[in-house]
Amino acid sequence: MNNHAEGTDHYFVNQPKSEERFGLVRTTICGKNFEFLTASSVFSKKRVDLGTRLLIESMLLPKEGFVLDIGCGYGAVGIVASALNKKLRVIMTDVNMRAVRLARQNINSIGITNAIVRHGHLYEPVESMKFNCVLSNPPISAGMDTVKAIIKGSKNVMAQDATFQMVIRSKIGSKAMPSLFCETFGNFQILSRGSGFRVLMGKNSNT
Repeated sequence: MNNHAEGTDHYFVNQPKSEERFGLVRTTICGKNFEFLTASSVFSKKRVDLGTRLLIESMLLPKEGFVLDIGCGYGAVGIVASALNKKLRVIMTDVNMRAVRLARQNINSIGITNAIVRHGHLYEPVESMKFNCVLSNPPISAGMDTVKAIIKGSKNVMAQDATFQMVIRSKIGSKAMPSLFCETFGNFQILSRGSGFRVLMGKNSNT
């Protein structure tokens, strides 16, 4: 979610006020064809944006266990992760109720059986769970405090040796991000670069 929302209504809100105008995104990711229902006041409604695509194509998924797609939008990241590995249990969350409805519809229409969507702010819908992998394309337009909260808050829902993977524009926090990851996880790695984005990873390896 690294761009500003399309139109005047911000996508990082509980109940968007704009008129609901639907769209359809057809795309091929990781060798699989997907069709996503989208709508106004949801991030990147006209296509799977370059940052999301880089995260999906670079993400390191566990062989089994629980995966969290935080700020899922209409569901591209979590749905592809679910499709790539049926042994995973994927939880997708978003504060935007319109995005939650779309993600649920997309799960059903694509035939995904190992993913669910929960509504709520950041980690509140999953605060009692532990994940083996957390994936994030953060809402930069909501401000860096929100991005920092996503990074720091992830530790509370991560199992031992779990990974946190985030895509962000390369020009944003080029020096601050490594420090923030090291402060949170004790380590920092760049998984990939491309199209002006970086995929960053931290591992919860503390005993």
